[in-house]
Amino acid sequence: MKPLPPPLRHPLAHVRARLARWWQSRLPLTDSVTLTQRNVYILPTRAGLMLGVTLLVLLVSSINYQLNLGYLLTFLLAGSALVGMHVGHGTLRGLTLNLTAPDPIYLGAKAILNVHLHNGRKRPRYGLGLAVLDAGQWAWTDVAGQASSTVQLAYLPERRGLHRLPTLTAETRFPLGTFRVWTVWRPAAQVLVYPAPEVPATPLPGGEAHEGSAHASATSVQGEPDGLRAYRRGDALKTIVWKKAAKTGELVSRDSQTLQQQTLWLDQQHTGLSQPEAQLSRLCAWVLQADQLGLIYGLRLKHQNIAPASGLAHQQRCLRALALA
Repeated sequence: MKPLPPPLRHPLAHVRARLARWWQSRLPLTDSVTLTQRNVYILPTRAGLMLGVTLLVLLVSSINYQLNLGYLLTFLLAGSALVGMHVGHGTLRGLTLNLTAPDPIYLGAKAILNVHLHNGRKRPRYGLGLAVLDAGQWAWTDVAGQASSTVQLAYLPERRGLHRLPTLTAETRFPLGTFRVWTVWRPAAQVLVYPAPEVPATPLPGGEAHEGSAHASATSVQGEPDGLRAYRRGDALKTIVWKKAAKTGELVSRDSQTLQQQTLWLDQQHTGLSQPEAQLSRLCAWVLQADQLGLIYGLRLKHQNIAPASGLAHQQRCLRALALA
């Protein structure tokens, strides 16, 4: 049985996509933009086109039958549409948009984009919508006179690494819905995407003793360091062996001095996996485990080594190296 042919695309779809990419590439990269008549666009909506057809029919009928009230209705509706076009364009014109760079995320999680809208004029602005271009998920808000508002947009990166944020768009159809007023904006900020941690996480590999340590020991096969002792009041929560407590009901803590005498090397070649992305996911889970346990650990990648250390800054450095590996 022959496989079904791929669905035919519209002949102009490829050309349209190339024109859209070319046009977007000409937009400046900036995290703050003030909308003016040069970057605000306006076109009639489907309802606006139907209104135009209706006005044309009314005008022709009024001329044909010499209806004075028909003229009045036609020009009254046409004047209202023109005023609505001016008001709608003014709703976006003069608005200032500012973007806050998102925090690093793990692959599979959504990056939250905080867009701040500032209205410098005294009159409020109604019916403002923001979205990631071509995403179709809009966030709507109003901005009071001489005030600000914040809108959150969600963006799902497809792969790890350092990525530029997608193109954003803002629009309004206020007040009559007959005209669509919009703008397109390319942020300059970037988002760092860490590998997705392996779930469930595998036990940590064996540790290596510090040079000059008299009683340093390696980690056990189960991934928990030696130097266990009975729980003492005041012990940090991260030093408690929760797995053992869940099994036996006995609270046992790890000796902090023993933990400090151990150096744990997280090596990409010793993950036991063949796929590079799976290796990075396992290393990511190991980094999170080692930091939670307060261990001194280093990271060995194919083209980069990070010296052993501990703490939040060291963890972020390791995760950044995994994201960019």
